Amino acid sequence: MPLSEDRIREELKQVIDPELFVNIVDLGLVYVVTTSDVEDDKQDITIEMTLTSPACPAGPQLIQSCKTVLSRLEEVNNVEVKLVMDPPWTQERMTEDARDQLGIF
Repeated sequence: MPLSEDRIREELKQVIDPELFVNIVDLGLVYVVTTSDVEDDKQDITIEMTLTSPACPAGPQLIQSCKTVLSRLEEVNNVEVKLVMDPPWTQERMTEDARDQLGIF
């Protein structure tokens, strides 16, 4: 069964920002999720994501965590994570759950 964007985003909720202790999906850091079919019923996944700030020291850790989490799925062939800074991240991208966890009302 092909991977859906919703399933990929659910899996990415395992990736927690080490400074804010909230997952990257609820923080609104994941902008684009695409898949492409490859041989043997496998798919390549490409993620476009941002960071809360361009100088975020956790960037490499978050990228590696995304790759690790998604590579565990048996349907996955390769994972590419592209870091983008446009549009810049703002607090408005966060879900209500993330705002509640961070005490932002």
